[in-house]
Amino acid sequence: MKRALIVLAVLVVVASSFLVARWINNDSVERARVVELLREQLRGDDAAMLRRLEDCRDAACVTAVRANARRLARRDADLKVALYQSQTAHALRSRTKFTRVVWFPSGREAQTTVQCVLVRRDGNVFAGMTVSLLRVTAPIGRESSCPPV
Repeated sequence: MKRALIVLAVLVVVASSFLVARWINNDSVERARVVELLREQLRGDDAAMLRRLEDCRDAACVTAVRANARRLARRDADLKVALYQSQTAHALRSRTKFTRVVWFPSGREAQTTVQCVLVRRDGNVFAGMTVSLLRVTAPIGRESSCPPV
């Protein structure tokens, strides 16, 4: 009986650890995808950005992405993230919210840029979640908040 309780306790700890790791990994996946989107923008690669954004098919969104890529391109610079504020971080179930990112290109005279990326997380922590990027805004004011969804 004692051995069965020990085995059960170990199984509970392993299962819990697996769920927590899966849950935390979603935050890493989201951040990596958002950073890569902004790197594509910094390279001026609007086509790659449009492939990454799942809900950017209408003319206004496509035009905004192309304008961002033209205006913010610094092909010889690397992206540095100063602040990352995700409203979907640690989500246990489906959620669609903006992530606010303050970033700047490497270089001495680089100024920070603030943009919002609309992120959708589908699923739940038990069945698994997917992370999708839907849209990216034009730069907003340094003290501005992301628009409501």
